Amino acid sequence: MAVDGLFLHMMKRELSVFAVGSKIDKIYLPTKYELVLGLRSRNGAKKLFISVGGNAPRLNFTESVPENPAKPPMLCMLLRKLLTGAVITDIRQQGMDRILFIDLSGTNEIGDRVKYTLVVEIMAQYSNCILLDENGIIIDSLKRVDASKSSFREILPQEKYALPPSQDKLNLLDAQMADIIARVKAYAQKNLSSAILSSVSGFSPMLSKEFAYRVCLGDRQVDSLNGMHFNRLQSELEALRTILITGNADPCYLTDDNNELLEFSFLPLTYMANSAKLNRCDTLSALLDVFYIEREKKQRARAQAEDLFRNVNTLLDRTAKKINVRRAELPDEEDIENKRICAELINVNIAFLPKGVAEYEIQNYYDENRLKKIKAAPELSPQKNAQKYYKEYKKAQTAKKVLAEQIENGVKELEYLQTVQDELSRAESITELNEIREELRETGYLKRTPQLKNRKIPVSQSMEFRSPSGMRILIGRNNLQNDRLSLKTANKLDLWFHVQKAPGSHVVLCTEGAEPDEADYEYAAGLAVWFSSVRERGKAEVDYTQVKNLKKPPASNPGFVIYHIYKTLYAAAVKPKP
Repeated sequence: MAVDGLFLHMMKRELSVFAVGSKIDKIYLPTKYELVLGLRSRNGAKKLFISVGGNAPRLNFTESVPENPAKPPMLCMLLRKLLTGAVITDIRQQGMDRILFIDLSGTNEIGDRVKYTLVVEIMAQYSNCILLDENGIIIDSLKRVDASKSSFREILPQEKYALPPSQDKLNLLDAQMADIIARVKAYAQKNLSSAILSSVSGFSPMLSKEFAYRVCLGDRQVDSLNGMHFNRLQSELEALRTILITGNADPCYLTDDNNELLEFSFLPLTYMANSAKLNRCDTLSALLDVFYIEREKKQRARAQAEDLFRNVNTLLDRTAKKINVRRAELPDEEDIENKRICAELINVNIAFLPKGVAEYEIQNYYDENRLKKIKAAPELSPQKNAQKYYKEYKKAQTAKKVLAEQIENGVKELEYLQTVQDELSRAESITELNEIREELRETGYLKRTPQLKNRKIPVSQSMEFRSPSGMRILIGRNNLQNDRLSLKTANKLDLWFHVQKAPGSHVVLCTEGAEPDEADYEYAAGLAVWFSSVRERGKAEVDYTQVKNLKKPPASNPGFVIYHIYKTLYAAAVKPKP
């Protein structure tokens, strides 16, 4: 579900309690469609998150702020110049439309008081965040809209701000209830949910379905409803009006049997009661965080890592093709052996072989003395022909050895790049992505630009969880972390887990000299499956051993270790508990 006008009305009330009267002390633009305002008041500090991306446009207080780029964009610098220190004086909504106006009072360069308005439009792919001066002139916006994108409403600096076209719907807070019921009845051929959606401002399709279900336990055509149904509809709408006036929200969301998120609302949802579980949150802001943060972390990381995915996939394809070419070039083992036998048979029988012939017939004592026909160069003596076969034999042997080494190195390279691909698929932050970039630079797959030579890359910490008995479990996020964790951080008597024959994180169960329970082993092994490329299988074989048994071969790639003493568990993937 998207944020609708009614939800935005309730969110406005929630935000106003803290935001109105607070001062903006920090401003960030994590991405081109996301704005974070750090607010401070006598009651503390909060972060107001505004997103106008097409996937999940919204605004709410959040504790989980996206990571910021190393260099702030120009728009961020402009907003900091104009709005840092400004005080929020009011938050207004345009009727029940999905538009909020955040009024601000700040100062200009010479200290005079000036007024600004931040307009937040929550309208799917047309969402936007626009800064206006006191005359309603656009200063700038997160999305600029010119004539090529919209023929009736341009969003550009120095243009006069205009509201989006209004819809002919009734406002639940202003209209008479009789007028609303009459408007719904006018859509006699529509289903009730569609009629509500077309009649009352601020309703989303999901909320319309909810109210249709409350009225007739389904979604019937309007002309099939009787007086009792319309009385029930009026009662439900009056109850909703009371919630909007009092601000008495009951934030909740629905999940399926797999705990996947389905819908959210500011009031309890009943129309999916038989197929979904109802969960509650303390605030609307917390509700939006629950619903969107984890999903957006991965989407944001994926967007930031597009070039890395592209580079790694190109390297994988190139390496795989190189291996196949080398395998095709490998000389045939039977052909190599035949060259050796031919050279040997010619040498043994050199005194009896005629000169100037194109073929020798010699008894082959490797094949029960059957006659073997051996091609010869007529211009060469038997001795020279034998030397020619020996030379070809040695050349084929050398080629076989070199190609075999190249194939072995190629396979190792392919396996390493697959581990990078796996860690990229699980990266959730810019810091993790930067570590992977650094890893690829260290291994020579990416060039290190001059400006990066002396730049230190922030190091993220290994993931940490607790086993059923309370033991610490540490998990590497990438190959560099895997090396640090397994070879430096972990104690020699700690237990090391890794999914068998597949890319995945190193998992260390910190025993501190104690013997783990069986549940601890299963949980650590389950985490090794979860944080691996075979998670989707559900179950996989996991090797485990003490850290002291791990060895790092010289000149091996990051994250690569060998071990010979180990045991194996067949474990089910376990999603870690927070």
